[in-house]
Amino acid sequence: MMFTSSLGRKYVMALTGLFLISFLVVHLSGNLLSLIPDGGLTFNAFTHFMETNLVIKVMEYVLFAGFIIHILQSVVVTLINQRARPSKYAVNAGSASSTWASRNMGILGTIIFIFLVIHLRDFFFELKFGDDELGLDASGNVNLYKEVVETFAMLPYTALYIVAMFGLGFHLWHGFASSFRSLGLMHSKYTPAIVFIGKLYTIIVTAGFIIIPLYWYLVQL
Repeated sequence: MMFTSSLGRKYVMALTGLFLISFLVVHLSGNLLSLIPDGGLTFNAFTHFMETNLVIKVMEYVLFAGFIIHILQSVVVTLINQRARPSKYAVNAGSASSTWASRNMGILGTIIFIFLVIHLRDFFFELKFGDDELGLDASGNVNLYKEVVETFAMLPYTALYIVAMFGLGFHLWHGFASSFRSLGLMHSKYTPAIVFIGKLYTIIVTAGFIIIPLYWYLVQL
C-alpha cells in the first residue's frame, strides 16, 4: 500500500528525501575537511572513522536503500503524472503557477543519478576495493585525499561535478519544502519559515559542494 497508492508514494518520496537531505549535511562537512591544509590527514582520518564505525557502516546500507527507493519512486511518480496530463496545452498552462525545478524534477533526478554512478565508482568503490592503489598517509589511513586532489585536477570531471551540483540545487530548491508539504507538515504559521530554511539550506549546500572541486582544480592549474 505504501509503495502503490498515490498517497503512499508521496510519503515514501518525502521521507527518503528528508533522509537524504540530512545525509548531504554530513557528506558536505566531511568533504570540506579536504580543504584543511594538512596534507589530507584530517580528511583521511574522518574517512577512516566513517569506514570503521559499525553504526556508520550499517547506515551506508540504509542510505543506499534510501537512494534507490527515492529514485524509483520519483520515476514512478513522474510517469504517472505524465500519463495523467491530458495534453501539452495543460502542461504549458500549469507552468505559470509552478517553478522550472518542480516541472523538471525527473530530468534533474536523472542528471544527479548519472553523476552518482560515476562518483561512486571513482570514490566509494575505490575506497572499498582500491586500498593498495590509494596507499596510506602519514597517519596510516587510506589516502583518499590523494584521489580527491588528482580527480578534481581533471577539467571534464570537475565540470560534470559542478553541473550535477547545480542540478542537485534545483532539485533541493523544490524538494525541501515539497517533502514537508507531502507529509502534511506545512501550516500558514510556519510555512514561510520552512520555505526560507529550505532555500538557505539549498544555497549553502550547493555552494559548499561546488567550492570543493573548483578550489582543487584552480590550485592545480
